[in-house]
Amino acid sequence: MTADTNPSMYAVILAGGGGTRLWPLSRRARPKPFLPLLGNESLFQMTLTRIGPLIKPEDTYVIADQRHLEDVTQQAPQLLGRRLIGEPFGRNTAAAVALAALTIERPGEDVMVVLPADHWISDETGFRHSLAAAARAADDGSLVTLGIAPGGPETGYGYIVGTSDGAAAGEAHKVERFVEKPDREKATELLGAANGAWWNAGIFVWRRDALIAALEKHAPGLVTAIRRGLEQGQSLGTTYESLPDVSIDRALMEPASLEGAVKVVPADVGWSDLGSWNALYAELSRRMPSESGVVAIGNVQDHESEDVLVHSSGGRLVVTVGLADTIVVDTPDVVLVCAADRAQEVRAIVDRLAQAKENEYL
Repeated sequence: MTADTNPSMYAVILAGGGGTRLWPLSRRARPKPFLPLLGNESLFQMTLTRIGPLIKPEDTYVIADQRHLEDVTQQAPQLLGRRLIGEPFGRNTAAAVALAALTIERPGEDVMVVLPADHWISDETGFRHSLAAAARAADDGSLVTLGIAPGGPETGYGYIVGTSDGAAAGEAHKVERFVEKPDREKATELLGAANGAWWNAGIFVWRRDALIAALEKHAPGLVTAIRRGLEQGQSLGTTYESLPDVSIDRALMEPASLEGAVKVVPADVGWSDLGSWNALYAELSRRMPSESGVVAIGNVQDHESEDVLVHSSGGRLVVTVGLADTIVVDTPDVVLVCAADRAQEVRAIVDRLAQAKENEYL
C-alpha cells in the first residue's frame, strides 16, 4: 500500500453514553447523542454527515442500547436495519467494541473506525484526513488512536503520552502509556513532556483481525462470553450481565500500549466532547458571541448578567437578572441552577437520584 492509498474502511459509531453531565436535558430516554445541541441536527446526525465523504452509508454501522434503536432509525433512515446492533443495555465501550468486532462480518484486513456519536469537530476535512492517516498507520496491525491537540491542562480528559520515536509532525507516533483524567498539576506536567501528550478522544482505528487478536490476548473473557452468546443463540442480555463494565481504553489500549502495539495520530481539528454544560457553553458562545457573554436558548429574558448560559426547553419564560458565571437549564420537570465552575458536579446529582430510585427524573 502506498502512502496515499487508503485501505478498505468501515465505521462503527458508538451511540451510547448517558451524557449525565448534561442533565437534565440529557436523559435515559433521550440521551446526548440524539439531542440537537448545536442546531437542527442531533450530534449523531452530525457525526454521520462528518464521515460521509470518507465512509459510505453501506459501510457505516451503529451500536446502541436497544432502547435507542428507534431514535437511530428515525434520525438516520439511510442506514439499513442490518447495520444496527442493539445492546441489551449499556456496558461501557469494551463490550460495545467487542460485540461490533464479532458481529459485523468483514474481511480481517478491513479497517474499522470506531468513534463516538456525540462529539463536535469543527474542521471536518482535517478530521477525515486524520482518519485516513490513522487507517494507513493501522495497516501493519497496530492499534491506532487519534490524539487531540490539547488546549491546556484539562482535567476532564484522559491523556495519551507518546514515545521518543522520532516521528515527523503529522505522522503516527508510538504510544508509551495512557493517563486517565489527571489532576491539574499532573496534566500540566504531561503537556510539558518532550515526547508529546494529547487528549484522548476515544476515536480508534484498527484492522478487524488485529483488534480481535488483541482482544483475545488482553480481554479473553470478554471475547469468550460474547462469542458464546452469539454462537449458541442465547439472549445477549444473559451474556451482558456477566461482562465487566470497563472501557476499551482500560481493557485493551492501556495494556497493548505497554507492549508497543499502539500508535497515535495527532489531530488538531477543533474537537470537543461537549461533555458538560461548560463545554457546550464554550461552543455556543463562539456561535452566538455577545459583549456580556450571555448565551440564551429558548424563551429567555436577561437583564445585566455576565457569562451565563440559559437553556430553556420547558415552555416557560425564564428570566435572569444580574447573574454571573452561572448555568441555568429549564426543562418541563426539572430546573438546574449551577455555578459554572462546578458544572462537572452535575453528575453527582444524577448519581444521587439513581441511588434514591427517583427514575422519573433520569
